[in-house]
Amino acid sequence: MSPTQIKPERILLEDELPGGRMLSFVLRRHQTLRLIDREGGANVATLLYNRDLLLERYNMPDTLKAQHIAFLTKGFVLYSDMGRILCSISEDTCGWHDTVTGVSNAESVRHQYGERSYQTARNDWYRNGYDELLIELTKWGLGARDIVPNLNFFTKVAPDEVGNLGYVRGHSQAGAFVDLRAEMNVLVVLSTCPHPLDPSTSYAPKPVGLCIYENDPPAADDPCRVSRVENGRGFYNTERMFLGAP
Repeated sequence: MSPTQIKPERILLEDELPGGRMLSFVLRRHQTLRLIDREGGANVATLLYNRDLLLERYNMPDTLKAQHIAFLTKGFVLYSDMGRILCSISEDTCGWHDTVTGVSNAESVRHQYGERSYQTARNDWYRNGYDELLIELTKWGLGARDIVPNLNFFTKVAPDEVGNLGYVRGHSQAGAFVDLRAEMNVLVVLSTCPHPLDPSTSYAPKPVGLCIYENDPPAADDPCRVSRVENGRGFYNTERMFLGAP
């Protein structure tokens, strides 16, 4: 079966998150979330937390240094701040996902696109990623202090000759997808607002498809487990938690 295909009997939910919107939900262990760039040029700002212990959350520095990487793609994992693995990237047709450039806020959106409030534009007002993530976090008893450096799926940033990071136009094509396989019960928080480095002067966030499906537990030779030595230890630490081991 092609990696793009999912057995119908394994699909638990299919939905779509419109551009400029937000969502949070629990992805259970041995479930996979497929994010699909419907039109090309999407951005999905993402935060991840251990649903069973919300103090544990995605850790960008550990994810990068443990795997000797600066961006994410298939075969890599997303570490928590306790040395465990929240999710693995089990499939990816996009090839590069941003880890370092953060999320838009009200000031950056106003500076780039101008002012458009809910009072004047209703549902067509200009939203920003930070506020959307914060709104979703409050639904789970979390707040501003719980916002950590986020992921930006479908976005690529690259340095120029003097080291300045720049947004790469046309990176993600329509139909591109990435699979996040949960290795524990994970609280997923999403925002589809534009990336903060997107140079467009037109506010036009793109929709993203969502598909949650059941997967088999990762085997001993799983590519995400064996891609780095440290990942083997990360899987071991995660699996110990579900055995009730100290």
